[in-house]
Amino acid sequence: MPQPRKLHDRFFKQAKAEGYVARSAYKLIEINDRRKLINPGNAVLDLGCAPGSWLQVVAPIIGPRGIAVGIDLQPVTHSFPENVRTIVADVFKVDPKALLDLSGRAFDLVLSDMAPNTSGHGDDLLSARLCRRVLEILPPLLRRGGNLAMKVFEGSEYPALLKDTQSLFREVKGLKPEATRDVSREIYIVAKGYKPA
Repeated sequence: MPQPRKLHDRFFKQAKAEGYVARSAYKLIEINDRRKLINPGNAVLDLGCAPGSWLQVVAPIIGPRGIAVGIDLQPVTHSFPENVRTIVADVFKVDPKALLDLSGRAFDLVLSDMAPNTSGHGDDLLSARLCRRVLEILPPLLRRGGNLAMKVFEGSEYPALLKDTQSLFREVKGLKPEATRDVSREIYIVAKGYKPA
């Protein structure tokens, strides 16, 4: 029998204690500790940013000279410094130029913690579709040499998605952070050194 899902594990409790709006903050902290994606002064785009925990991680690292832009279908209610901006929009409909207008420059890093509404049937296919949309909108948004981290549910589309990402970046790895729940099929594709065609 499968293990019941533990909603209030140590990462949930730690997030509450440390002021993060969600436990997912620790996923990005580990990804960044291991792959060094975020730097002071960076421009960062966070796709699927609500409730804002990844922006909470990003903001102090990029500092006042950096800029972070978050987009989600849901509004972000947490307050941030003025160099962190969020918009309510659909990643399939948003004009990439509107995101560039908010940042004032091409992004150094694109993050995506987007996930489909899960039903247990075909979630991995829907997740891969979100990731393909991320890759599709990169050309006008991510600077040459920039970095990417995006969540995907492991399944039949994962190998092809990994291969497609490898064709666009110098270095690509799959990474499953410790804060990911044991029962979850999510994994992060972490890519460095964007080389657009």
